[in-house]
Amino acid sequence: MKIKYLNSRGNFKLDKADENSYLYFPIGNDADVMACVTPNLHGDNKIGQNSFLLEPVSVEGLHMTNNGRNVWFRINKKTVWAANGCSPLQVLAKQDESEEKKDFVTVEAGRLWHKMTRENASLGIAVTVLSYAPIGHQAEMMKVTAQNIGRDKLTIEPTVAIPLYGRSADNIRDHRHVTSLLHRTFVRKNGIEVKPTLSFDERGHVKNNVSYGVYTLDEEGKAPISFYPVLESFIGEGGNLTYPKAVVDQTYGKSIAMYEGDKVEGFESIAAMKMDKVVLKPGETKEYCIILSYNNQGLELLNPENEKRVFEETVRYWEEQLGIEVETGNKEFDQWLKWVGIQPTLRRIYGCSFLPHHDYGRGGRGYRDLWQDSLALLLNSKESIRNQLLSYYGGVRIDGSNATIIGKEPGDFIADRNSIVRMWMDHGVWPCMTTLLYINQTGDYEILLEETSYFKDRIIHRGTEMDGLWQEDSKVLHTHTNEIYKGTILEHILVQNLTAFYDVGDHGHMRLLGADWNDALDMAKENGESVAFSAAYAGNLENLGKLLLRLYKEKDWKKVALCTELMELIGNDPNIYKSVEKKREILKNYCNNCGSYISGKKEWISCEILAKDLLEKAEQIKKNIRSKEWIATGEEELGGWFNSYYDNNKNKVEGIFESGIRMMLTGQVFTILSRTATDQQISMIVKAADRLLFDDKIGGYRLNTNFNELKTDLGRMFGFAYGSKENGSVFSHMTVMYANALYSRGFVKEGYRALNQLFLQAADFESSRIYPGIPEYFNQNGRGLYNYLTGSASWYMLTVLTEMFGVKGDLGDLVIEPKLMACQFDKEGYAKISFYFARRKLLLIYENPEMKEYGDYEVEEIFIDDLKHDFEDSLPVIKRSYLKELEEEKEHVIRVKLA
Repeated sequence: MKIKYLNSRGNFKLDKADENSYLYFPIGNDADVMACVTPNLHGDNKIGQNSFLLEPVSVEGLHMTNNGRNVWFRINKKTVWAANGCSPLQVLAKQDESEEKKDFVTVEAGRLWHKMTRENASLGIAVTVLSYAPIGHQAEMMKVTAQNIGRDKLTIEPTVAIPLYGRSADNIRDHRHVTSLLHRTFVRKNGIEVKPTLSFDERGHVKNNVSYGVYTLDEEGKAPISFYPVLESFIGEGGNLTYPKAVVDQTYGKSIAMYEGDKVEGFESIAAMKMDKVVLKPGETKEYCIILSYNNQGLELLNPENEKRVFEETVRYWEEQLGIEVETGNKEFDQWLKWVGIQPTLRRIYGCSFLPHHDYGRGGRGYRDLWQDSLALLLNSKESIRNQLLSYYGGVRIDGSNATIIGKEPGDFIADRNSIVRMWMDHGVWPCMTTLLYINQTGDYEILLEETSYFKDRIIHRGTEMDGLWQEDSKVLHTHTNEIYKGTILEHILVQNLTAFYDVGDHGHMRLLGADWNDALDMAKENGESVAFSAAYAGNLENLGKLLLRLYKEKDWKKVALCTELMELIGNDPNIYKSVEKKREILKNYCNNCGSYISGKKEWISCEILAKDLLEKAEQIKKNIRSKEWIATGEEELGGWFNSYYDNNKNKVEGIFESGIRMMLTGQVFTILSRTATDQQISMIVKAADRLLFDDKIGGYRLNTNFNELKTDLGRMFGFAYGSKENGSVFSHMTVMYANALYSRGFVKEGYRALNQLFLQAADFESSRIYPGIPEYFNQNGRGLYNYLTGSASWYMLTVLTEMFGVKGDLGDLVIEPKLMACQFDKEGYAKISFYFARRKLLLIYENPEMKEYGDYEVEEIFIDDLKHDFEDSLPVIKRSYLKELEEEKEHVIRVKLA
C-alpha cells in the first residue's frame, strides 16, 4: 500500500484507503469551517467549540461510530448499500474470499479537497463523494456521483443520512439529552435545518443564533421527495445507523415521512432525505449536491455551475498559500514538501484543536504557536506580516511572562480563566527569534522602535503572585497616572529575555516553572531548571546584542529609550552574575516596581553599552553551562552531551545511572544552535545521539532514552508509554530543530540525515499510515500521530529554505549559501527552489553539472534573468536595492553556477 502522486501539484491517490483505521483529511477554509473526513466519510464539522454541526469526534471515534456523513442506496428495489460502507452486506463482504463482492475504495486528494470512490463490481455501482469547504462560506460541500459500472440497467433510490448534532462539544456528555430538548427542527423545500433555542455551554444559558442544516438537490435541481428529521424515527425502534429501518423497510419509511413546512421540537435530529429513484444505463451517472451549512450559507452552490466555479476558486486559494516549492533529485520529496508547506496555514485555521488527535483545548493557538507559525508565513508569502508581529507583542506582560489565552483576531489576548496560572519558561525565546528572522529577511530593523502596549491581568511576579489592585475591565498596563503605557518592540524583547536571565534556580540556570517547550515537563515548578532553554536565551541575547552593535556602527543608532524600571536589569557588575541570590533579588525588585502600575518614565541608553551588556550576559550563561553540564562518558564511540534539565529535587536529569544511560535531545539542540557547544562537542553529541537516540525504523532521533522511571519530580511525560508522545517518540519538532542547529554550524551531512529520515518515515505509508505531511510524532510502531497541526512544519520549511538551499536574509539583502548534498541534485545536476523575497517571486536554480558534494563546491557565477550579477564578498550577496528594481508581478530566475 503506497501513496501515489498524480501530478506536479501534489495531488495523490491511495487505493484500499478504507483498510486503515485512523486516516483523516482536513477540510477547512477562511470562513472558520474546521472539518475532517475519513475514507469512510466519518469525521466532524464545526466553526468553534460551541458550534458543531456534526458530532465531535476523537481519533478512536473515527472507527467506532457511524454517526457521520452517509448516503444510502436501495439498488434494484432490494439491496441496501451505503456510500460509507457501513451496511451489514458490505461489512460481511469484507470477510468473503470473493473480491468481486467486496467494495473497492480509493481516495484521491488535493489542496484541501478529498474525493472518495467506492465501487462494487457485483452490484454494478460506483459512488464518488467529493468533499471540500468552499472559500468564503460557512459550509461544507459534498458532491455525490453515482455511476452504473455494470452491464445491465441499474435502479437506485438514494437517501441522504447525516445526523445533525447542532451544539457545543461540551454537550457530548454534559446534558446531551437535555440539550436535544432545545432543538427546533424544520423541514425545508430542499433540506432539514436545526436551530436550538438556547446554547448550554461554558458561557451559561444563552440564546442561540446559529442554525445547522443539510440541503440537497440533484443535477437537474430536483429536491428530495420525503424527509426524516428525527433520528429515533429514522433508525426505528431497535434500529441503528448501520441498518436504519426507514431505509430498509419502505412501508415503515412511508409511514414516518415528513414534508416541507413540517416542524419537530425536542428530539435528536438527522438530515435524512430520500431522493426520487433513477434508472441508469451502463456507464451513466447521476450527480447530487449536498451542502452542510451554518445559517443557510452557500445554498446557491447546490447549482452545478456554481459548485464547479467555487470548487475551482477553493483549489486556487489553497495553491496560493504555498510560497515555497522545490525540485530536487527526489520527486517524491518535492511533492511531499508541498503538503508540509500547507500545514502552518492549517494551524492558523484549526489552532491546536479541532482535529481527531487534537481533542484538547477550546480552539485557538498558544502564544508559542503564534510566533512559530509566523516563521512559515514570513517565508511563504509576499504579504508583510509586520502588523501581525506588532499585535502579538501586545500579549507580553511587563514581568516578562505573557498571556496564554489567545483570541481569534491578531492582538486579542484574554485574562486568565478561573485564575489558573501557568507559565512556560520558553515563551520569551520565540518572539525574539522570529523578529530577528523578520528583520534579516526584510531589512525592517525600524520595527524595533515601534511602540505597543503591554498585556495586564491579575498575574504578576512571573506567575507567583496576584495583583489585588487589578481592574477586570483593563487588559493593558497603565502608569501611576492611569495612562496606557507603551514601550518599543525592542523593550518588549528585552523584558522577556532579561527577566528570564535573572529568574534562576540553585544551579544558576533559568527555572523550568510550569514547563518549557516540552509541555509534559510540568511537575518541577518549584526547583526544576531548563539548561536547554537557558542556552536558547543565551543565543537570543547574543544575536540581539550583535544586531544592536551592527546598527550602532552601520545605521547610526546611537541610543534607545527604555522604561526606567528596566534599567535595573541592565549594566550590573558581572560578579553579580555568579550569585543566584543576587539575581533573584534584582528580579524581585524589578517585579515589585512594576507589579500593578509603571512609572511611565523612560531613560536613554547607548546602543553600544546595551549591546555589550547583552553579549556579556550571553557569555555568562554559556560559561555556566559549559562548566557544569557537559557529560563526558570517557568512551570515544559513545561521545558526550549536555544535560538538559534539573528535576524538582534539584538533581541533574541526564548522565550514566544504574538504571541506564539518560540522554535528551532538547539540550543538544539549543546548545548547538546558540553556539554554546564547540565544534568538537558537536561531533561528540552527534556520536551520542546516533548511538543512543537514532532509530531508523521509526523516523530517526527519539526525544530521549528510556529513563525506566515514573519520575514525578519532573513531568507527566514519564507516565506515557516509552516511545509515545514526549517520552521517547520521534518528536518531529525537536528533530527538525536538531537538523536546523546542525546545518547552522556546518554539520550538513548530519543535518540532512535528520531531516531526510523524517521524510522517509512519513512517506513509508505501510509504517506511518498517514497522508502526506509531517505529524507531531512517530510512535513506537512508526505510526504518525497528531497530523497537520504541528510547529515542526514551520521549522521544516524554514530549514529547507534558509539552511538546505542556503537562502537567507541579512538586514534585507539576499545571501546565497547552498548546503545541498550531491544526492539532492537531479540527474542533470539541477536543484530548484521558488520563494518570495523582497516581495518578489524568485526561482533559484543551482547548477552542479559535476555533481560535486557539499564542501567541494562553491558559488562561481550568478545570473539574474540571464544577466550576470557580480558579487564582491566571498559570500554571495544580492542587495535588496537590486531586487526591489525587478518587476513585482513576475517570477524572476536566479541561476547559480557551482564549481
